[in-house]
Amino acid sequence: MVNKMIKTSGWQNALINAVTEPLKLLEILNLDHSLLDGARKGAEIFSLKVPMSFIDRMKKGDPNDPLLRQVLPLSEELLQVPGFSPDFLREKKSNPVPGLLHKYHGRVLLIFAGSCGINCRFCLRREFPYAENNPGMVGWDKALNYIADDKTISEVILSGGDPLIATDGALKTLTQKIAEIPHVERLRVHTRMPIVLPERVTDELIEWLIGTRLQSIVVMHSNHPNEINAEVKTAMMRLKEAGITLLNHTVLLKGINDNVNTLVNLSKLLFSCGVLPYYLNVLDKIQGTAHFDLELSSAKKLYSEFSAQVSGYLLPKLVYEKPGASAKVVLSSL
Repeated sequence: MVNKMIKTSGWQNALINAVTEPLKLLEILNLDHSLLDGARKGAEIFSLKVPMSFIDRMKKGDPNDPLLRQVLPLSEELLQVPGFSPDFLREKKSNPVPGLLHKYHGRVLLIFAGSCGINCRFCLRREFPYAENNPGMVGWDKALNYIADDKTISEVILSGGDPLIATDGALKTLTQKIAEIPHVERLRVHTRMPIVLPERVTDELIEWLIGTRLQSIVVMHSNHPNEINAEVKTAMMRLKEAGITLLNHTVLLKGINDNVNTLVNLSKLLFSCGVLPYYLNVLDKIQGTAHFDLELSSAKKLYSEFSAQVSGYLLPKLVYEKPGASAKVVLSSL
């Protein structure tokens, strides 16, 4: 019997070799082992996962590095904080069929993957029931039938997890089926992969993104200018040059990007890569993330200072999600 070797691409190999053990992460970055106990406790409830290419952008010996703080598990994640819950946005109530969320008018979200290229500690879906929402390629017909039956749906959002964890072949098949539904006009992909693993932007990825009649939008998730190196810029420019609309969705995180200079530099850098700043999202109150939270009053003050330093097209909307609301709530800086 001949064993068939499964060929993997560069980005898949990078995921396979991602760091998942707290001790290894601390040793790579020359960090004090006093951080180890808290990191292991945090990783027990939400695992550590970070590719080497992202670690390479961190400053060695600095426990407060803004990229490290996004991925290093902490014992604070075990705290039960009033107002924070596993399903703060009540997404289970908006989950009519496996793999599909329908929270807002005119658009639905497909949970096409149950994992990410990196485990961000502030993740909205740290405890989302992915196992219950994995219908498999055959089972996606039920979600597609739901979309086909509701003619008010003009936009389909691919999310997760991170949809770009899936292979280009699987994504191409799904995208073609979505394009067969006449009233769907746009395909939106929310992903952190081009930031974390820029080699994920392959010719095949671009092919399925532009290969149907659907208008394609890719929403990046970058939270700090240190995330964007030359490789990331090249990946984003490739998508832009293919005619794909690029937006960015930043999460406002205490101790990471809650200062004006960081936000200004991030917006300018994104725009230089062909990406339009889109949302600055106040943290969703998910259990285990309270140490990243910034009070709304502080967020509005920061945003007012931010808005005074950039042109309007560089200023993302300051938003937060309110459970049961018909859309994201836009905050005024006044």
